[in-house]
Amino acid sequence: MVKERARILVVGGGYVGMYTALRLKRRLRQELRRGEAEITVVTPDAYMTYQPFLPEAAAGNISPRHVVVPLRRVLDGCRVVIGEVRSVHHAERTVTLTTLATEDEGTGPQKLSYDEIVLAPGSVSRTLPIPGLAEHGIGFKTVEEAIGLRNHVIEQMDIASSTRDPAIRDAALTFVFVGGGYAGVEALAELEDMARYAARYYHNVKPEDMKWILVEASDRILPEVGAEMGRYTVTELRRRNIQVLLGTRLKSCKGRVAVLSDGQRFPTRTVVWTAGVKPHPLLDATDLPRTDRGRLRCTAELTVEGHAHAWAAGDAAAVPDLTADEPGRDCAPNAQHAVRQARVLGDNIAHSLRGEPLETYAHKYAGSVASLGLRKGVAHVYGRKLKGFPAWFMHRTYHLSRVPTFNRKARVVAEWTLSALFKREIVSLGSLEHPRAEFELAAGGKPPYEPPHDPKGSS
Repeated sequence: MVKERARILVVGGGYVGMYTALRLKRRLRQELRRGEAEITVVTPDAYMTYQPFLPEAAAGNISPRHVVVPLRRVLDGCRVVIGEVRSVHHAERTVTLTTLATEDEGTGPQKLSYDEIVLAPGSVSRTLPIPGLAEHGIGFKTVEEAIGLRNHVIEQMDIASSTRDPAIRDAALTFVFVGGGYAGVEALAELEDMARYAARYYHNVKPEDMKWILVEASDRILPEVGAEMGRYTVTELRRRNIQVLLGTRLKSCKGRVAVLSDGQRFPTRTVVWTAGVKPHPLLDATDLPRTDRGRLRCTAELTVEGHAHAWAAGDAAAVPDLTADEPGRDCAPNAQHAVRQARVLGDNIAHSLRGEPLETYAHKYAGSVASLGLRKGVAHVYGRKLKGFPAWFMHRTYHLSRVPTFNRKARVVAEWTLSALFKREIVSLGSLEHPRAEFELAAGGKPPYEPPHDPKGSS
């Protein structure tokens, strides 16, 4: 039995936030029913995004609504607040937060008190001060970015098909991806696969007309699958006429021209930035200890070091890896650890409230799988190396087993089945990003955006 009424605040609705709240809901079922505990989840979005499926959503293999999990449905019995925590004052056990109503209310951020806090805000894209990146770069971390990128690629093919200017055509059909990790390689491979298929429906655009370029600063890609599988991936991508430029950096994309550190210049309308992540900026506004890399310094029990009643896991937390060969190493900030950490974290909060001993988190990294497009992939799992169709099948099977709720699993399987039986959808719905544009114009106002034009090089 919980000693006293406990107000548990979960900051973030991603892997750690959702799974921790779900675990707490189950472990504290009786306490919640008796009113001895309450769980509040503060998150900027009303859903959890299953990020490994973003490349397939971008390629049109899965509907975007099926790669997200609605938090209110999954976390019934918890209070879900759509808003953002702006600062954490753990010494006072309070946070300041803003909600969708804050601006209209005009009262400023509100304070929320808690007894136990779980910090799981996740990470954001790690960008560099590269000229033109903020104006022209496209991220690939959210479902909105994934679908926006799909619409953008098809739109570029439409531009190339309709223009008579060779410079415009060349820029429209040049796609530059920066970052050779999972996000960059899988996004590029899936979108190139989709665009190659879509080209058959254009009378004057052929797959060989398109330039797909992967820029990676280190000397290898996909380090998680090992050196051998990384080399195989480079060979496989180059067979598809994808330029893989290792040991190369993006110096500028100002004026819609990608300038690389090796001196190459590519006029392009598409620069996709997937060069890593960094801890959420919220951590800068806390009074909790952090590592040199900005992550919260945590114990193996997933408590924040030196601070009772503060817990963390996932991308925002530096959790000691008890299974590592080298002492002092932290768990990698990936979904494999985040989901497992969330279970232990939920159990430990319940143990703490009941005065029971805490568990330590220990999970040996099992390996990695990556998709390289339809029926193509690489995998390095438990020492076994797979490539081609077996790796792709393992990728789909593994992630299907991990996507939350039976509802989502069934819908994803149904879409995969339909995509195997019927042709791909290659429609661009870019206008969804500006749904009021046509009405505003008809009503005599100015459109809220200007359609992209002059891709020759003007910024």
